[in-house]
Formats: sequence, C-alpha cells, structure tokens
Amino acid sequence: MNRTSTRENMMQKSLVFVLSLVVPALAWGQHKTSSAPAPHASAPSHSSAPAQHSSAPSHSSAPSQSHSATTSHTGTTSHAGTTAHTGTTTHAGATTHTGTTTHAGTTTHAGATTHTGTTTHAGATTHTGTTTHTGTTTHAGTTTHAGTTTHAGTTTHTGTTTHTATTSHTPPGRTVSLKGGGSASVRPNGSVRTIDRGGMHIQNGVHGGRTVVSERNGARIVTRGRSGGYVQRAYVTRGGRSYYSRTYYRNGVYRVGLYRGYGWGGRTYYGYYPGYWYHPGFYGWGYHPWGVSIAWGVGAWGWGGAPWYGYYGGWWNPYPVYAAPYYWLTDYLIAANLQAAYAARADANADAMAADAQASSDAGADGGGAAPAASNGVALTPEVKEAIAQEVKAQLAAQQAQAGQNAGGQTASAAPAPTSDQPPPALDPAQRTFVVDSDVTVVANGQECGLTAGDVITRLTDTPDSDNTVNASVAASKKADCASGQTVAVKVDDLQEMYNHFQETLTNGMGEMAKKQGTNGMPKAPDTGTTASDVQPPPPDNSVAKTLDEQQKAADQTESEVKQEAASGGGQ
Repeated sequence: MNRTSTRENMMQKSLVFVLSLVVPALAWGQHKTSSAPAPHASAPSHSSAPAQHSSAPSHSSAPSQSHSATTSHTGTTSHAGTTAHTGTTTHAGATTHTGTTTHAGTTTHAGATTHTGTTTHAGATTHTGTTTHTGTTTHAGTTTHAGTTTHAGTTTHTGTTTHTATTSHTPPGRTVSLKGGGSASVRPNGSVRTIDRGGMHIQNGVHGGRTVVSERNGARIVTRGRSGGYVQRAYVTRGGRSYYSRTYYRNGVYRVGLYRGYGWGGRTYYGYYPGYWYHPGFYGWGYHPWGVSIAWGVGAWGWGGAPWYGYYGGWWNPYPVYAAPYYWLTDYLIAANLQAAYAARADANADAMAADAQASSDAGADGGGAAPAASNGVALTPEVKEAIAQEVKAQLAAQQAQAGQNAGGQTASAAPAPTSDQPPPALDPAQRTFVVDSDVTVVANGQECGLTAGDVITRLTDTPDSDNTVNASVAASKKADCASGQTVAVKVDDLQEMYNHFQETLTNGMGEMAKKQGTNGMPKAPDTGTTASDVQPPPPDNSVAKTLDEQQKAADQTESEVKQEAASGGGQ
C-alpha cells in the first residue's frame, strides 16, 4: 500500500512537471499564431475620380501562398482617408482573397473643370462617371472595363462656339456737318468719300469714279461715272409682288430692265427679272457636257485687236477648249465684265487716274486711306474660274426649272414668293461666288480698297451688320490693295447689283450661244425658242438722258461746295 501511495505521488509529481512545461509552450504558440497577418502591399491611391483610362486597370488574381497550418482568420481593416478596405480572408492550405473595395469620392479642381465620379472595383472593374468641363463643351459618358478591356458608352459633346469679329468696317476719316443740313465723310488725305444732302447720296471711289443716287417724284435715279446710269420707277404689282422698270442710258443708247422688289430688314432690294424664258431643253443642254471638246479661239470670239483684251490679257485667258456650254458661257461672262471695267477706266478723269496710280504705289500710307498692299494682282486662277463655271451651271439648272413652270401655265418667278422678311437673292446661302460688275469700294481691316469689274469675291456671312455689310473673301483682284485672300466688308446693295448683272449677262450669253450653236464646231442645240415672261417690260423712258444729266450737274455743285467747306476745317 505504501508502494502504491509512493507510486501515485511520483506520478502526480511527474504530471505536474509535464504540465508546467506544456502550458507555457502552448501559451507561447497561441500568442504567436494570433498576431495579425502581414498587411497587403498597399491600398490603391485614388486622389480623384479618373477622367481618362489609358488602359484597363490591372487586378492580380488571388495569391497562391502555402501555410503549414489550417488557420481561420476573420477581420476588418479600415484605412482612414479616401479608401476603405473591408474583406474576409481565409487561409486553408492555399490562401484565397475575396474582397470588395469601394472608393467613393468627389474631387473638385478649382478652375473650369469639375470631375465627379464613383468607382467600384470588384473582380472586374466598372467605372461610371460623368465629367463636366465648364465652358462651352460637356462630355458625358459611361465606360465599362471588365477582364479584357471593353469600352461601352455614349459620349455627348454639346457646345456653343461664338465667333466675334473684331474687324472694323468703318474706314478712317472725319465727318463734316454741312451748312444747311446734311453731312460728309472726308478721308485722311482730304478727299471727299461720301456726301448726304438734300436727298442725294454721293459716293466717290477710293480710286476715282463717282456714283450718285437720289429719290424724287417716285423715281430712283442712279448715275455711274460721267456717261451713264438709269432711272427706276415702280411698274406693276402682280400676284402680291412689286415689279420695277429701269431705263438705262449710256453713250446715246437706251435699254430697259425689269426688277422685282424684296422687302427685308427695313430695306428694299431689287432683283433682276427676265422678260422671256428659253425653252427648258436649251437650259438643260447648257449645263450638260457636249461629249466632245471644241476649240474656240479669240478670232471666233471676235476679241482680236480689242484694246480691253490686250489690256487684261496677262490677267485672264480664255479656255483653250470647251467641254460643255457652261464653260463657254463662263468666258463670255468674264469678257463682258472686263469690257465694262475697261470702259469705266476710260470714263475716269485724269485726276481719278492719278489717284488710282498713287493709291497703288503708296497703299497703306497714313494719308492715303487705302488698305496695305499684300501682293500684286494675281492672274485669274483655274480654281476661281471653275467656281464661276459651277455658278453658271447652277443658275442654268434653276432657270430650266423656272422655264418649266412658265411653260406649264404657272407664274414664272426669279425667286420664291416674297414674305415680309424675305432676303434678296444675293443673300441666298446657296449663292456664294460673285463677279464684280463695276468699281466698288470695300473695307478691309478698317481701310478702304477698290474692286473693279471682273474681280471675284466669295461671300462668307449671310446676315448684314448695322452698316448693311456682309463679309466676303477676295478670290481674284486686279489691284494690289484689295489683294486675293483678304476679307472685306461689302454693302448688300452692291452685292445684289453683282447678282443682277450676272443674271442679265447670263441671259445675254444664252442668246449669243443660240446664234453660235451649230457653227465653228459647236454642237447643235435643241429648240432655242423663247416664251414671254408673265411680266413684260415697258418701252424705254426717253427722258432718262435729261434726268441723268441734271443729276450730274447738281452733284457737281454739291461736291464743290462740300470741298470748300471741308477745306475750311469744318466738321467734327
């Protein structure tokens, strides 16, 4: 029994000894395993919502790690700031990381841009955001990136762009208040630019030449230069449209033109209206190719030896051959305008010619009042001639349609029915190319420059400004001061007269082509008969020559008085 007790005591002591060794070891092992696992490399930093992703973000797959023990840990880790990580991690043999990371933030950059977005990363990544750039453009889109990058979204650009021209349309000089009423505009060199007095407007070109316009006794009287002009009177109202007759007089010859009124913007404009139409087939023949090219030399045109042709021979050359009637008509139209330019030059007096030469050589001088010369006159290029030819072609197609209406018993018209705010044909958005019909003074960069008959401009704007001008680009010019490429301000009234002359010259050219077709190699045209328009012009007014002469004398007297008044230092 004592042996038994002694053995039990020894066993108890051995057990206490073993426990004293095991318990601390277990406690130490438990303490080591309970410590937190090593932190992940780093949380992604998102200082703001991304505005642009150059590539899909890279997300690594679940890491493969080996742990000798099977341990389960559940924890939540929070990082104060813009990023929160919440996840559950289980380590069992291999380790699987499954987590959801949410980044939600709004970042505002002072200035013109605001980025607001919410980004969620979970396995695949979805970015949904709206980015607004303050200013004139808004970009709004949704883009999704998943696995291989996929961009699926709609982007809308909404913007408003406003171009505000800073070009001055007011030429330099001073305004003189005249005794007895009226005013005058005087150039820096002392020459009189314009006079408005007693219902008469006098305009002196920058290179000479004078235009006088007055309204009296229901008539509009216009004189150009010293040997010509016209008197316009109300003629007839038909179908709600007002028509006006013009009797032109030049060098002892009368002719009559018919014009339709356009009321727009508080002003009245006058558009050319033909007194007859060719049969539709002739117009169609005119704007289609012949199928063969024909040679038509200067001799066939009858220009050989003509002074005007020799004078402008270096600036313009006719086509060597014609592949279509509208190319033939293009040369006819250019030649007619150059003949007018030469005649206007011959009409100018010696003082105007001297002013022209001085302006060309001293352009840009402080006292000259002319725009700085950018280059010498450039020859009429093939590109500009092609633009004129295409305009001829378009007008022939339009006239064919109008002639068809007239043949069908409908009222023929040179333009749609008028409304209270209908713009004149010269402001039609489809009408861009204009051939100058007479000497015209325009404004480029606040300085005056001169265009002459035969020059070509392209209208750029459709709405007149407060001075009733629109912007145009000089496509071809014979003078250095209004050089090719310059942007100029042109009066709508002048632009409308260019359009009228183009239409009238085209009608005359069709008449010449009707006579020439079938000769000198030109193919024969179909029916070239004509049909009278619904409004027939009246006979010429034989009193016009006297009326124009009286206006010239009155303008001479007024200009003489104004020059004396301006020279005395009057005005403001």
